[in-house]
Amino acid sequence: MAAQQDLTGMTCEPCRGGIPPMDRAMADSYLVQVPGWSIKANPDRLERDFRFANFREAQAFAMRVGDLCESEGHHAEIQYGWGHCTVTFWTHKINGLHENDFIMAAKVNGLSDEPYVPASESMGDVSPTART
Repeated sequence: MAAQQDLTGMTCEPCRGGIPPMDRAMADSYLVQVPGWSIKANPDRLERDFRFANFREAQAFAMRVGDLCESEGHHAEIQYGWGHCTVTFWTHKINGLHENDFIMAAKVNGLSDEPYVPASESMGDVSPTART
């Protein structure tokens, strides 16, 4: 069963629709592998709110999540503001949960454990005098 594998080592497989969403018992068996996430209803979806010290950290995290989603081809709903970033996954084509949603949640958890690098440091010197 895939639920017993390390989700962070898996990649998302394209979901073409036409399959039923994951039932709640199966979703609960995957949920234990993504600490901090919860299942919300209508439609069933995974959601987690991450907390940060300020707006810049929340925004940087949202950007990292967005980059991950692009690289995996499985996109999240991302909302952020001062000190928080809420990430939500569900598979739109089946209007519910799929293994891909849990893979992405596990990978996003990995991002939250990374040290924060302020945008000003990660982008180098972006001042007007740095341009030649």
